[in-house]
Amino acid sequence: MLRAGGNAVDAVCAASFAAFVAESPLCSPAGAGALVVGTPDQGLRALDFFAAVPGLGLRAEPTLDFFDVTVDFGPTQQVFHIGRAAAAVPGALPGLLAAHDRYGELPLKEVVAPAVALAEDGYRISDGLAHIVSILEPIARQSTEVARILGVHGSPPAGGAQLRNPELGAFLRQLAVAPHQTLRGPFADAMVEQCGPEVGGLLTRRDLQTYRPVWREPLWTEVGDLRMASNPPPSSGGGLIAIGMQLACRLKLHQPTWASAEHALEVAALLTALSDVRSDGYDDKIAEPADALRVLANARQGGYTRMHDRRREERHLGSTTHISVRDERGGVASLTMSNGEGCGRALPGLGVHVNNFLGEEDINPRGFHQTPAGRRMTTMMAPTVVCQGAAPVLALGSGGSNRIRSAILQVLLARIFGGMDLDQAVQSPRLHVEGSTLWYEAPGFSDAALEALASGWPDATRFDAPSMFFGGVHAVSPDAAAGDPRRGGATVTV
Repeated sequence: MLRAGGNAVDAVCAASFAAFVAESPLCSPAGAGALVVGTPDQGLRALDFFAAVPGLGLRAEPTLDFFDVTVDFGPTQQVFHIGRAAAAVPGALPGLLAAHDRYGELPLKEVVAPAVALAEDGYRISDGLAHIVSILEPIARQSTEVARILGVHGSPPAGGAQLRNPELGAFLRQLAVAPHQTLRGPFADAMVEQCGPEVGGLLTRRDLQTYRPVWREPLWTEVGDLRMASNPPPSSGGGLIAIGMQLACRLKLHQPTWASAEHALEVAALLTALSDVRSDGYDDKIAEPADALRVLANARQGGYTRMHDRRREERHLGSTTHISVRDERGGVASLTMSNGEGCGRALPGLGVHVNNFLGEEDINPRGFHQTPAGRRMTTMMAPTVVCQGAAPVLALGSGGSNRIRSAILQVLLARIFGGMDLDQAVQSPRLHVEGSTLWYEAPGFSDAALEALASGWPDATRFDAPSMFFGGVHAVSPDAAAGDPRRGGATVTV
């Protein structure tokens, strides 16, 4: 798209459509996402196209098709919640169309064309995605259509296997010609047929007709002479990262030697504070940006102490993808998308696996099926842009479920406070804290730091190699780009 004269939004939309095909375990046209986008001249805007709670117009709740499956991670097992009643109102396609309508310069047919070619001609699955498909096999086997989309024929595909999804290619080709008619017609029909109340789901035609992506002012925070814009409420991730950066400034985290024992313990304490903020009901306190700013001010003044009376179950996968783009005019687009793990149902004839956002504990803080219909769901997604004056100087984001906040924050600390180049910042060792539990990567920390972490957190989980558990931060600056090897990150410079 950049070679063809397109801008950052053309590029990020084209990459997203391509990801629907070639990263189908991570994102889907029936998923959702978030975007921070803008130029030095026009400023930045955030686009919320995350999922909404379905059920508008239901007179009575149907008998729900909602159940658990156990996924084997080797050292541990994890229970996921799927079925037709796990599907929330999707926002991925309305979001991409809204972004392209407002900022795109190339014709939509040209933006969608690479994805159509991948779907119809085929693509080779990477080793990393093959591993994710093998993890998701119990979900893939819920229907023959999902198994076909993910390439599970008898056994999961191996890295290098050639996969095709011609039905998705045909659907995207139709979408490019008549986008809004396709959404209101074939896509909406298939969503209600597969996940509506007559078959044990909650999606109604009214849900799909009333859903709209929402343009918002980003959540801004000052970091020295820089300004950081991230995903605003009802997202939780952007605010938590903003709180983390404010606390880092107050704690002067730039002073200890990087990766030293003092630094490792300071970062662990910082991540603990963010866990405390969220455990204190943060998701329910941030319906509006003003709410997030009040929590931010409280944290800046040291208003949070350790609170471990409530812990969330840790999700090990986090099926999310992130794309960051900068164009030659200084425009940036930072976009994060997810399909959850998928609900095990696909849209017949369209090649689309449907999300399971209503089955993810981390974004259902009130419990499953307790949030009123029509309400936008919260998310840890936090596409982020850092500006110097009006000029964007860094765009980044990450997959990784509730580890997103930790991954992005630590890359920002390494880049801004540690003075690392972009690739070093992305590859520097990571930690994550949830409640009273610590996870950390050993490579890159000093021996003294590792001893301090082991002593201070005797029950911590140590990773002896970088792991996809800690997210995948993909970032771009005016002079560099970095893809996180933890999640198969790749870069292209034109």
